[in-house]
Amino acid sequence: MELSIKTQTFGNDDQSWLGSEHGTQATETIVLDTSTFTPGTHYPEGFFKSGIPLGQITAGGKYGPYSAGASDGRETLVGFLYAAVAAPAVNTVDPAGALFTHGKVRESRLPVGVDAAGKTDVAGSIRFV
Repeated sequence: MELSIKTQTFGNDDQSWLGSEHGTQATETIVLDTSTFTPGTHYPEGFFKSGIPLGQITAGGKYGPYSAGASDGRETLVGFLYAAVAAPAVNTVDPAGALFTHGKVRESRLPVGVDAAGKTDVAGSIRFV
């Protein structure tokens, strides 16, 4: 059994999309469905960037990138990936992450944009500035 401490570096995890500290202490632990993400868009540098808009997949309850055109539950925006997560080498491994569901978001600094429908989905809990 290996008991060594492991550290990971994700380059620069840019959390400048956070509009305030409000809500950062109340994130939820989630599991990302890697197969729903596009490498060149969502993890071009080997990690899922913080601030990616997420939807919850109805079958199984995992999370994937929000997409208004989806029909698996991801068409409803539920929050944002709070902190960077290492992307697995294969898309059959699903890592854990943290979901930011309440607070302010600087829309212009998100790594992936959110449309009007997504903003409506989270209007009671996320404020875009």
